[in-house]
Amino acid sequence: MSADFDFGDSVVLVTGAGGTLGSSVCEVFADAGATVCGADVVDPDSENFELDTDRADFYRGDFTDEDDVAETVEAVVDDHGGLDALVNVAGTWRGGTPIDETEADTFDFLMNVNLKTMFLASKHAIPHLRESEATGQGAIVSVSARASLEGGEGDGIYRASKAGVRILTETIAEENLGEVRANAVMPSVIDTPANREMMPDSDHDKWVDPSEIAETIMYLCSDAASVTSGAAVPVYGEA
Repeated sequence: MSADFDFGDSVVLVTGAGGTLGSSVCEVFADAGATVCGADVVDPDSENFELDTDRADFYRGDFTDEDDVAETVEAVVDDHGGLDALVNVAGTWRGGTPIDETEADTFDFLMNVNLKTMFLASKHAIPHLRESEATGQGAIVSVSARASLEGGEGDGIYRASKAGVRILTETIAEENLGEVRANAVMPSVIDTPANREMMPDSDHDKWVDPSEIAETIMYLCSDAASVTSGAAVPVYGEA
């Protein structure tokens, strides 16, 4: 069974749009008729950039820099007349060492890329999302992680940064009741070329295709999920 969504009147901003998951999110929203705005610190001519810029308007911005975020969000609103949904995909993984051997620079890097980007994008998008008319309420969906649910050996800073995404999601939902819905998704290992290269001996059949996660994100932005806010939704299948 499949469901069809119509985002023909919606403007959607996706951060981390150049990566595998971000580009998949842009694709499903474009297929649903949305005006898609993809933001990334990486330029389209860079290696491994996956966003089809024929299907989404590209905005270059460093979302760890508040001035860049403010300028990008304002540019999207100026270009398209508003903003109806924000999808915070920008993020990365680092690990491999216990806490007492982890460099402070690694802490700063992960907190900036995984948590600060989500915070700044949400902060500057919320005033515009409150004015959304496409679905009656603006929507934010952010990418947390299954690993955020507990501590674990070797990647504690990553887990903490993704737990922060969940807590900020719950906070935004509580602070914007009736105006902006905020939810998170929690993937485990996503089936991407980079992950296959890094873990060639794993059972790739258990990994979740990024398009499946993207469809869940789209549902959470739709009016079909109008009663859902503050949730952290598992999207890890058997992974």
